[in-house]
Amino acid sequence: MSTTDAIHASVPAGVRAQKTKQVPTTFLDLKAQHATIRDEVAAAVQSVLESQHFILGPEVQALENEIASLIGTPAAVGCASGSDALYLALLASDIGPGDEVITTPFTFVATAGSIARTGARPVFVDIDAETFNIDPQAIEKAISAKTKAIVPVHLFGFPADMKPIMEIARERNLVVIEDAAQAIGARYKGEFVGSMGDYGCFSFFPSKNLGGAGDGGMITTPDPKKAERLRLLRAHGSRKKYQYEILGTNSRLDALQAAILRVKLKHLAEWTEGRRANARRYTELLRDLGLSNHVQWPQEVAGRYHVYNQFSIRAERRDALRRHLADAKIPTDVYYPSPLHVQPAFADLGYHAGDFPKAEAASNEVLALPVYPELKPEAQLTVVETISEFYKQPSQTPRRVNQ
Repeated sequence: MSTTDAIHASVPAGVRAQKTKQVPTTFLDLKAQHATIRDEVAAAVQSVLESQHFILGPEVQALENEIASLIGTPAAVGCASGSDALYLALLASDIGPGDEVITTPFTFVATAGSIARTGARPVFVDIDAETFNIDPQAIEKAISAKTKAIVPVHLFGFPADMKPIMEIARERNLVVIEDAAQAIGARYKGEFVGSMGDYGCFSFFPSKNLGGAGDGGMITTPDPKKAERLRLLRAHGSRKKYQYEILGTNSRLDALQAAILRVKLKHLAEWTEGRRANARRYTELLRDLGLSNHVQWPQEVAGRYHVYNQFSIRAERRDALRRHLADAKIPTDVYYPSPLHVQPAFADLGYHAGDFPKAEAASNEVLALPVYPELKPEAQLTVVETISEFYKQPSQTPRRVNQ
């Protein structure tokens, strides 16, 4: 029995007779998640309120220790956001004006924005069309005498190809800052993302797999000395009140966020497996309904453990398909509709449309489907059947995406 048939068979006969379809009511259902941990979160928040210790302190230190233990690094340093995690890692590496940092244009703005904030120049290279992640071969060609660091992004929760990236970096004495904002818990050849480079940068934005009740971030590092420098930088360069060893900034993780994240961290592995199960089900449904001529879906790769912060397909006539899904009340999103090298904020870098064709093609074709752990199989079936309906319309002719 196919996955499609199995899901149909699981629907009660009375519901089938009414021909009702279950649809995802939202792209990400944080309320469903919160309902399962409401009491734990309330107790953690109340404990912080009773302590009246809101900035850094024991809760933050405990979360840092727990994240370091999960990722497999000696140290982790909490900060105010994932964007600040990247910025602080760059500052700790003494990157600034006159330096170049290689990264991908197919990512959230914070990746390149953090580089620009230091005064360094973001140098973009194209992506691998299959994984959406930075192409290691393109990195090597972009290195110049000014290159100081590489920022690979583990996009959508899928690990970048770190072995060749680390080999290039070690050979050229370059800093590697892993942008793992979307990828906590992902693994590459048995190693957790955030443990392979000089720094790993994580975001606790609410939509992340481990999301807080606001902004928050974490930086992992294998070097305790680097961690100590990060702690100085996040607190105005001070370890003793009103004494400033270096110029830093204000980027401290607050205790309320840490307490909530510590509760959620206990459930992360279960939630991750829920996302992976939903990704497998999407794959089976898309295959069952014969959509490979119109859609490409994420592929599992040996040695890489995908945590599916997003399940992004590549779709023929993406925008029309998205409108069709919206008409059926099915929420979707696009990560990212325009690569960074053609964004006005980076116009001074001198890039133009056509410079990175694989990133540009991805921006025109990607479509993220709901994949949160609480998503029901029946809702996934409705999503895929609605996609199938779109491509069965007379105006649709089979054409392999991105060919």
